[in-house]
Amino acid sequence: MQYMYQRWITDKLKAAIKRYPAVALLGPRQVGKTTLAHLIAKQRDAVYLDLESPADQMKLRDPLSFLSSHGEKLIILDEIQRVPDLFMSLRGLIDENRRAGRSGEQFLLLGSASMDLLKQSSESLAGRICYIGVSGFNLLEVNRVDGGRDDNSIRRLWFRGGFPESFLSHSDWEGMEWLDMFVRTYLERDLPQFGIRIPAARLRRLWIMLAHLQGENVNYSKLAANLEVDSKTVSHYLDILVDLLLVRRLLPWHTNVKKRLVKSPRFYIRDSGIVHHLLGITDSDSLLSNPVLGKSWEGFVIENILSILPDRVVPHYYRTASGAEIDLVLNLSSEERWAIEIKYGLAPKIPNGFHIAAADVQATRKLIVYSGQDEYLIEKNTTVISLYGIMKILQNAW
Repeated sequence: MQYMYQRWITDKLKAAIKRYPAVALLGPRQVGKTTLAHLIAKQRDAVYLDLESPADQMKLRDPLSFLSSHGEKLIILDEIQRVPDLFMSLRGLIDENRRAGRSGEQFLLLGSASMDLLKQSSESLAGRICYIGVSGFNLLEVNRVDGGRDDNSIRRLWFRGGFPESFLSHSDWEGMEWLDMFVRTYLERDLPQFGIRIPAARLRRLWIMLAHLQGENVNYSKLAANLEVDSKTVSHYLDILVDLLLVRRLLPWHTNVKKRLVKSPRFYIRDSGIVHHLLGITDSDSLLSNPVLGKSWEGFVIENILSILPDRVVPHYYRTASGAEIDLVLNLSSEERWAIEIKYGLAPKIPNGFHIAAADVQATRKLIVYSGQDEYLIEKNTTVISLYGIMKILQNAW
């Protein structure tokens, strides 16, 4: 089965490659970066190197000689964080080509977004590189035929998450089994390969705690006590999970209202399937009776919305000490700011605190994203809309 991501993300990659000498495709392992790179490679003259392969690493013992010998080919470097010293070589080649007035080699860099990768590329390739994030399937991609009105597709994507191997499994059980192997491999093999020396059991415990606290303001001290470490160590662990694109840190919206605001970040495990696996939820029917239902849906909606927005749109939440709250604040432009409340259910009840908060942030549009399919207006100029509906509006806006 072919999904739309093979069209829209490849088009996005092609456009970026035309504009920049280097493009970085970033996302967690197993999300489909290599598949996308091979799709691009089939359409033009390209060289592919897997930097986890000792044989391919040997080819780069003299990187300048090897890379410069490929003319104007597209050079794809997979798992680039394994050879961070390459960034300086890439910068030298790109600058040499610019000075000589030739297009030269172009580079597609695939990475699992380790801290070292982002730091090295930002420092060495500033102004020469474009970043594109890959987060797995979203709702628009899996609903290429049914127009987003297939509840089974939505529920399957929500329960299993967006990793292709999990979503495309024959059953929920097989999807959860794949996610179990993914989590184990990440903790026991991948993180040590990134140079991250943390006991796997401890980081797994933190991951499970975050699943229970999905979308909440976490208490660092309580997490530290449960993990038998200090708060600074917990902060470091959270930074790692965020940098590897496994966890999202949603920052609070700060505005100059004369109100006491909640200023601590919220954390979401980015893939809903991983949330359900870590909580031991074995099928989608069991999810419907689990206390995490509402927050799981909230995280799922947020990730789907953000998957189609340009990087310049930075998401926030808003909450006052008195409880006025907005789940997602999107500053789309200098003149357009959306306040989005997220509710699971077919008859969402909207607290008055949402309208108060929307006035605080001076929202130009108020939307309630729910699990139904209809779109309609309710009181105080607020629109109730499906996840598919809001994604289509945002997609057409860019």
